[in-house]
Amino acid sequence: MTERKPIDSWLTDMDGVLMHEGVPVPGADAFIKKLRDSGKPFLVLTNNSMYTARDLHARLNRIGLDVPVANIWTSALATAKFLDSQHPGGTAYVIGEAGLTTALHDAGCVMTDQDPDFVILGETRTYSFEALTKAIRLIDAGARFIATNPDNTGPSPQGALPATGSVAALITKATGKEPYFVGKPNPLMMRTGLNVIGAHSETSAMIGDRMDTDVLAGLEAGMQTFLVLTGLTKAGDVDRFPFRPTRTVDSIADLVDLV
Repeated sequence: MTERKPIDSWLTDMDGVLMHEGVPVPGADAFIKKLRDSGKPFLVLTNNSMYTARDLHARLNRIGLDVPVANIWTSALATAKFLDSQHPGGTAYVIGEAGLTTALHDAGCVMTDQDPDFVILGETRTYSFEALTKAIRLIDAGARFIATNPDNTGPSPQGALPATGSVAALITKATGKEPYFVGKPNPLMMRTGLNVIGAHSETSAMIGDRMDTDVLAGLEAGMQTFLVLTGLTKAGDVDRFPFRPTRTVDSIADLVDLV
């Protein structure tokens, strides 16, 4: 068996790992403080594309988690980075919130509904029939279809909400075109994030609460993976998957001493 290298940098999912429905998971504050005190590169990741890194910094700070803006990486930022590498200065018709539109604008993308290079679908709570119809017609006319993340549902205090993956499926059904999903489990999101903090996958670890996104993305990016049982995947679910995390722990509190 190949000997594992020491972990020099950490990536962690946000919802289900550091917080749950707006409440910090016990031990999350100690973990973030230990990371900051250690000086090791780290990122807090989320597939949610609605919020900017500044928005998420403020939301985390309100519950006692002091994560600098530069240490937050979203599927919106990863999507903007991907578009800039594929088609610098490209044009796009965008369905999404400020987190996505701000990231694309900052990357030099021009937003238009007239013959765009791309249709980009992100998370929003106000999907409109008119916007989806426009997206379908533009894809039919030749625009390439990109989606920030494949999550079919998102959490809310009232229960599950339809998310980007579900709406992408509607567009695919109407156009026959599958989107390219940038967010987890695509390891591209992890690799672009690692580049931002100057880290390498072979000496990095990913912490997540979902086998099908967090653990899979970390595994395919070549990182060590830690599954915490404070979110979606439960202990009895792990055997349903044909892959394993490096280690399963009860919560983020169990990983503080590894930093």
